[in-house]
Amino acid sequence: MADMTDSSTDGDTDEKNMRFQSDQSLAELGDRPRDQKSLRRLAQNREAARKSRLRKKAYVQQLESSRIKLTQLEQELQRARQQGIFISSTGDQSQSISSNGALAFDVEYARWLDEQNKRISELRGAVNSHAGDAELRIIIDGILAHYEEIFRIKNDAAKTDVFHILSGMWITPAERCFLWLGGFRSSELLKLLINQLDPLSEHQLLGITNLQQSSQQAEDALSQGMDALQQSLADTLAGSLNTSTSSGNVANYMGQMAMAMGKLGTLEGFIHQADNLRQHTFQQLHRILTTRQSARALLAINDYNSRLRALSSLWLARPRE
Repeated sequence: MADMTDSSTDGDTDEKNMRFQSDQSLAELGDRPRDQKSLRRLAQNREAARKSRLRKKAYVQQLESSRIKLTQLEQELQRARQQGIFISSTGDQSQSISSNGALAFDVEYARWLDEQNKRISELRGAVNSHAGDAELRIIIDGILAHYEEIFRIKNDAAKTDVFHILSGMWITPAERCFLWLGGFRSSELLKLLINQLDPLSEHQLLGITNLQQSSQQAEDALSQGMDALQQSLADTLAGSLNTSTSSGNVANYMGQMAMAMGKLGTLEGFIHQADNLRQHTFQQLHRILTTRQSARALLAINDYNSRLRALSSLWLARPRE
């Protein structure tokens, strides 16, 4: 405010100086005939001085208004932080945190995938060499535990950057075509495996069919929940369009954005539930199948994903006219 006072004082001083000069000029002209040209010049000087005073006054008022709006916004941000809502003061900082989290997950996933390929190669070698069930069970249990590891890593990563996990930017383009809530659809995976595991007993076929149906129902429920969340979020954001630029409605705007932030927080829960469903599918399938069938199922899943990755590589390397 000190700067504004100084500006106002400077304006008054300039005005006095210009008036003094004008009056002095008029006094000088009093001793000689006042021609029209001199009078017109004096009038122009007075008008220029008046406009200059008005501009300075408007500028000072604008600064004061901006200061008041800034104070109000800072108060609302402080209230939001006290209510547990984090809003970064700089977009670059939040973007940096998000990028670092995504990069860390990508590195972890690459490490996980490399280890997965090693485990699958070990399983394939054991199957081809007709290893006993005891040896196969040890390898299979290790692979299932390894799948649990990626679910845990994804859950942790979603807390840092849920959009990165949800978008599937950590996998190949062809894999993203079949992405559902950050991973594969259990029901589609089971459809694929039924044709790969013949012969199946009637009891096994019934068990897999029931598992496929229950998985489909759970997926439909989660998909409906996601649709409802997106619609609710869109409605909340649309409701704040008319208030975001009005200083008198800053509190209302911040309240609506806080609601939107809370709704976005549920995305993490959706991904976690979807991964729980995927993990449950692996566990139930392992119970239904024999040891050798489980080995064949894991190999089929890996081969399918490998073909998707190979398809992506071929697509990206295709000739372009």
